[in-house]
Amino acid sequence: MYDPKSMKAEEFICHEEIEETLAYAQAHKNDRALITSIIEKAKELKGLSHREASVLLACEEDDLNEQVCELAEQIKLDFYGNRIVMFAPLYLSNYCVNGCLYCPYHAKNKHIPRKKLTQEEVRAEVIALQDMGHKRLAIEAGEDPVNNPIEYILDCIKTIYSIHHKNGDIRRVNVNIAATTVENYRKLKEAGIGTYILFQETYHKESYEHLHPTGPKHNYAYHTEAMDRAMEGGIDDVGLGVLFGLELYRYEFAGLLMHAEHLEAVHGVGPHTISVPRVKHADDIDPGAFDNSISDDIFTKIIACIRVAVPYTGMIISTRESEEVRAKALRMGISQISGGSRTSVGGYTEEERPHDTEQFDVSDQRTLDEVVKWLMDSGFIPSFCTACYREGRTGDRFMQLCKSRQILNCCHPNALMTLQEYLEDYASPETKAVGEKLITAELEKIPNEKVRKLTIEHLAAIKEGSRDFRF
Repeated sequence: MYDPKSMKAEEFICHEEIEETLAYAQAHKNDRALITSIIEKAKELKGLSHREASVLLACEEDDLNEQVCELAEQIKLDFYGNRIVMFAPLYLSNYCVNGCLYCPYHAKNKHIPRKKLTQEEVRAEVIALQDMGHKRLAIEAGEDPVNNPIEYILDCIKTIYSIHHKNGDIRRVNVNIAATTVENYRKLKEAGIGTYILFQETYHKESYEHLHPTGPKHNYAYHTEAMDRAMEGGIDDVGLGVLFGLELYRYEFAGLLMHAEHLEAVHGVGPHTISVPRVKHADDIDPGAFDNSISDDIFTKIIACIRVAVPYTGMIISTRESEEVRAKALRMGISQISGGSRTSVGGYTEEERPHDTEQFDVSDQRTLDEVVKWLMDSGFIPSFCTACYREGRTGDRFMQLCKSRQILNCCHPNALMTLQEYLEDYASPETKAVGEKLITAELEKIPNEKVRKLTIEHLAAIKEGSRDFRF
């Protein structure tokens, strides 16, 4: 029986409810009156149920689909403005005991070199990332209790935060590691992490168990209930995601929104972020082996429908996607992207991009500076801000500010100040020229005169060598 307040995976992600939802959406995919009423509800900026959003995803009326896309773009601007938060993944280890059929790190892959960074190698990777201009990392590691125990992850976090190189600092570490215990989530919280991210991969239990035949990840319930344990362990912000292409996308879409509804119902706080990765080619992995792949048009429609259904959540797209797809996705509601990413263990210290330990092929291979300039040329503000975490604006406090759209009052000036830091310390002359012009124009958009005046003072101080101002 479907119960969003249940703590049992198969009750808050209920297969029968998803099947009924998909049948309902299919039956009403051309019901213009119903679809129009759902769009009007979405305009209230309070979100949609998984069933309402599924009807929008199934909609076959071109003009109504266009309305959804336009609304998604407007909602993104209303909640997050034209800012795009920048981050980079940092792969610590590709040792893994799981048998996931879609991941090259699976235990039976004997020809991929196994590597685990020492603390000195972590330091070298972090300095390389700091020299690019990054301030926010998402650390990744395979599941291996011998090679990658929680103590190793904690040591790496401590190392990352300890490194102050020139004007570089990693100010926030987000963590994407396997489902673990409440006790271990408490340790991660104490280590000062930002968001705990865990992709469900697929919400379809039968498919999940087939795709994870061996290893601890085979346990569907333990994996699916991980976010509840993380929040019980004191982690305020959690990030959801599915790997689109493993199962039918409409099923995954409904399951993802049901998971968001569950977190809201139980903890009063929905997901801080939702990621939308797609299956991509990698060593020993052929995406053609999965017959549920989706077109770019469907992919961007999914993003738009998530944005109108969960307006408050941050949405993340990685360098799995090409420049062209990322450009479309940004208009549909994406608020965070990676730049200059390397998905191999130790990849940032290599002059040439290594491929032998990559988790997936990187489609967007531009440098961070190229991505920053591209964003600004496209009318966005690249933001390296981490202020909310460090000012305690997390969990329900962040959501209250976000849902009331008060978050813009601090995020917009913070974005400009962190962009100014990037321009001073890392940008090419061409990027710096574009950025200076953008900041001057964006200052006029700060509504509070006192905040605008203080921002101008801080920007001048940054040019003189000061760093790390925040509202």
